[in-house]
Amino acid sequence: MENYDENLQIDEDIVVSWVRLTGILKNGRLTDGLIYNEAIVMLTAYRRYQQDGEGLVSFKEIVAETRMLKSHVHRTIGSLVNKRLLERVTGEDKRMSFVRPVKENLDAFLTVHRNSLALAEEARKIIGNEDAAAFIRIAQKISRAGLLKK
Repeated sequence: MENYDENLQIDEDIVVSWVRLTGILKNGRLTDGLIYNEAIVMLTAYRRYQQDGEGLVSFKEIVAETRMLKSHVHRTIGSLVNKRLLERVTGEDKRMSFVRPVKENLDAFLTVHRNSLALAEEARKIIGNEDAAAFIRIAQKISRAGLLKK
């Protein structure tokens, strides 16, 4: 029974820590000028842009990467296209839809992204590089496990 109580307390602490951290991230104006979902989708396209200079990412990849509902991804992409931060691109296979960042307007996202990087830097300074690496490893492990799939 003692082990059960200890595990339950750890689970409670995980929930409290998780809620506090997400509150910091959402309320820390990480996404100033963009709604949270827009920032997540733009980050996905921007990371691809960093890799290949093009940033072409499929709708399917965005859904998988962000774990957002398809309807939310469609709505978010529409909003980012209207803001001229993303543009739609038709693939060779007409059934596949892609988006990519509008290079001329990338600075608008990068302003928001710099805020995110500043927050990450502050967190790293507080916890140190070793704990930052552990945090990244743990977050990636949870993400790969699909823990939060609906």
